[in-house]
Amino acid sequence: MKDYKFWMIGNAHLDPVWLWQWQEGFQEAKATARSALDRMKEYDDFVFTNSSAAMYEWIELNDPGMFEEIKQRVAEGRWHIVGGWWIQPDCNIPSGESFVRQGLYGQRYFKEKLGVTAKVGYNVDSFGHFGMMPQILKKQGMDYYIMMRPMPNEKGLPNRLFYWESDDGSQVLTYRLPFEYCSWGKDLEKHIRRCMTELKDPFNELAVFYGVGNHGGGPTKENIDSLKRMNADPEFPTIVLANPTEYFQEMERRGLPIPVVHDDLQHHASGCYAAHSGIKQWNRQAENKLMAAETWSAIAKATTGQPYPADYHQAWKNVLFNQFHDILAGTSIEPAYEDARNAHGEAMSIAERGLNYAIQSLSWNIDIEQEEGMKPLVVFNPHSWGGPMNIEHEVGGMKETSVLYDDAGKQIPFQLVQSQATAGGRFRISFIADLPPMGYRVFKVYPQPRSSTEPKLVAPTIKASDTSLENDRIRVDFDPKTGHMTSLFDKKVNSELLRGPGRPVVMEDKSDTWSHNVFHFQKEIGDFQARSVRRVEHGPIKSVVRVTSEYGSSKLVQDFAMYKDLDYIDVKVTVDWREQFKMLKLVYPINLHFTKQTYEIPYGFKEREHNGEEEPGQNWVDFSGILPSTSPGHGGTAYGVTLMNDAKYSYSIMNKELAITVLRSPIYAHHDPLVPDPNGHYTFIDQGIQTFNYRIYPHEGSWETAGVVQKAWELNRKPTTIIETYHRGKLPQRNSFLSVDDDNVIVSVLKKHEDSDDLIVRAYETTKSATKTTIRLPGFDRVIEASFGPCEIKTFRVPSDASKPVVEVDLIEW
Repeated sequence: MKDYKFWMIGNAHLDPVWLWQWQEGFQEAKATARSALDRMKEYDDFVFTNSSAAMYEWIELNDPGMFEEIKQRVAEGRWHIVGGWWIQPDCNIPSGESFVRQGLYGQRYFKEKLGVTAKVGYNVDSFGHFGMMPQILKKQGMDYYIMMRPMPNEKGLPNRLFYWESDDGSQVLTYRLPFEYCSWGKDLEKHIRRCMTELKDPFNELAVFYGVGNHGGGPTKENIDSLKRMNADPEFPTIVLANPTEYFQEMERRGLPIPVVHDDLQHHASGCYAAHSGIKQWNRQAENKLMAAETWSAIAKATTGQPYPADYHQAWKNVLFNQFHDILAGTSIEPAYEDARNAHGEAMSIAERGLNYAIQSLSWNIDIEQEEGMKPLVVFNPHSWGGPMNIEHEVGGMKETSVLYDDAGKQIPFQLVQSQATAGGRFRISFIADLPPMGYRVFKVYPQPRSSTEPKLVAPTIKASDTSLENDRIRVDFDPKTGHMTSLFDKKVNSELLRGPGRPVVMEDKSDTWSHNVFHFQKEIGDFQARSVRRVEHGPIKSVVRVTSEYGSSKLVQDFAMYKDLDYIDVKVTVDWREQFKMLKLVYPINLHFTKQTYEIPYGFKEREHNGEEEPGQNWVDFSGILPSTSPGHGGTAYGVTLMNDAKYSYSIMNKELAITVLRSPIYAHHDPLVPDPNGHYTFIDQGIQTFNYRIYPHEGSWETAGVVQKAWELNRKPTTIIETYHRGKLPQRNSFLSVDDDNVIVSVLKKHEDSDDLIVRAYETTKSATKTTIRLPGFDRVIEASFGPCEIKTFRVPSDASKPVVEVDLIEW
């Protein structure tokens, strides 16, 4: 057996939050580090491997003396840094930009504080891994990756060691751990013997992890002594105490026939995509608020000199920490989510404060004329494209004669909708604003038309009743008894898009918090029944039908909004959930043939089978194919329906039924195979009221040509509006600071460079199409000519010194 070799990786998997709160994880991080340092004093050849910059920062700030010991051991090469990220996150739910920030803050911390960066990506406990990760790892300086889940029974792989490839062509040498990432604290012979069953020529060397884990601990004396005993016994492979980088480098050197895997690494714990609606929504909101705040802070700094907030770093660290796989997955104890809520609250407060300073600095410098009674509204579009978007804002002092003008002096339609205030004197105005790319536009409310000869604009409305909505393109019908959507009809292609009613469905879900070994939730056990279906808003901008329905002790309110001039339906959902061991889905059976199903994943997309499995997705999922032959004159036409949302991450498609999983209601931190005591008292997840929004977008052609990615961003990162006053200023009433020539390239990030006053521009290609494009920054007097490979992410550094050229940098901004 000595021809075989085990590279023994001493580690201590520590969940900073799981069945305990972060304060306990904080203490255990110090205890684990102390234990590893003590082992190094006792064994000259002991090597310790560890990840997660967040826990190093805990030690640095709470025990600087021990942190200096760690720093010394890192310099010696005996304490090995892996991961390069702030924490070991859930690897499906965070946005693509969050994964970038994990490395931005993690690798920079390790370099600054410990003088090294990680070469090995490291998420040994995460519940699946999105397919664009190899590109992000490579552009953060990591050529290797270690994972464990999905296990072999959940996903077959050609080998434990393989090159994992993303859609852009990036590859990282990846290793799936055998059996587990931790071990018990006693003799390791049993662990070694079972790993011996995994040895297969020519892959006759394995990396084997050992050390007490989950609640920390690390390798024990008995662990190490047993390894030395077995190494002296010819019955066992050669055993060396090592680190993962050494293992990967040796495997590369040997020139082995390593296979390539081009795929997501799924599925494990499918229930985690929907468990705990609160943490999922807070994550989405915090990500979007921070990115919008950075955009406008960077623009304001360059335009008006408004200082760029220094506390965005802390806000991002809060968000990144709460992306830890047992927090964001919804699998921790209930008090942990009070902590997460508070940390997300701090992050969002920082973002909102920074955003407000930035946009008010800009709006205060816009040249706005003085006119009696005029109320200016400045609308800021955070996206790198322009176009029509629905704007709603609370104002005071509206009258029957009030009118709305754009910056060119053209009267535009608006309507008053339900105000957020019940006291008198406040109104909520709704209108469609045609906005410039990443810029702003001034709109003006007047108490009456500007000229006595100009009448107040009377704009047409859509057709709307209590049970139907119809604009020039789409007609929607509802059953007054059930509240179900019975028709979604595209008038242009003369086609019914539903093959059955769109409806909320209650599914049986008796699984644990993770839904271990459960991949489908398809057993329907109930329908919500309508208590009221009625039109509640009607005007020239939009009309709204409210469907109020009940199931058991639960209540669901859906406000279906159709716009006069927009070709999608927005739905505001309020659900008061009082059920246990049940799941709620919103199901839309789609009437298309020869379909493909595409899910947005972080900084990319993934086509998957329509087999009913619960799938992780980001802002949208698309169901495209061709119209059936029953569509007069349009049979065979390429067509699709996209569902978008601003808070959910779990979807399924079965028998052409496209579904968003709204929520699950398992017991907090219930782990199979433990059977709950029927007489016990437990707290169930997602009890009570929650709200979110989704969008139904029927479209001709493919999602790639229909602007799906942009419309999903618009739903999630809405324009910001501020009421201004008249004043002199250097800025025009309509302005654009950045645009992109090609629709399939999106600028996702505009921020200050981490180490200077330079600007960072990050963009990505969205449709897997190689593209040469131009990014224009008129507000910065710069133009970037760039070539994007399919699904490529690029980051540009724009020097504040105009004489220096724009350069492409990696995702660490180096």
